[in-house]
Amino acid sequence: MKRVVLDASALMTFFENRPGADKVEELIQQGMNGKRHLLMSIVNWGEIYYSVWRAKGPGVAQKVIEDIARLPIELVDADCELTQQAAELRAQTKLPYVDGFAAALARERKAELATSDADFACLEPKMKIIWAK
Repeated sequence: MKRVVLDASALMTFFENRPGADKVEELIQQGMNGKRHLLMSIVNWGEIYYSVWRAKGPGVAQKVIEDIARLPIELVDADCELTQQAAELRAQTKLPYVDGFAAALARERKAELATSDADFACLEPKMKIIWAK
């Protein structure tokens, strides 16, 4: 089964019904049907939580994480190895540190990376990116 790591921007695109939401919805449906294994770094999950909290308040942020919990997404803890890989990606590229966790997880799990964040373009030659735009 193909693996896909979801970056925070991909899920935010879905929840806010921005252009590309249909692509993320398709991935989620494939996850529900057992055709894709969806993953997300807990660091990127936290990015969603704090972004929604700051923009819309703690109540909406709590609802969003409850909604994520109902989706077929495996949350992956950030251990020392994943954190080191994220830090190395930050040192080697212009990729923001928190985005490095999504990229490092995709690399570690030999997965595609779903995102709407143009910062990931620097990795495109090295990994398969599913653009949610």
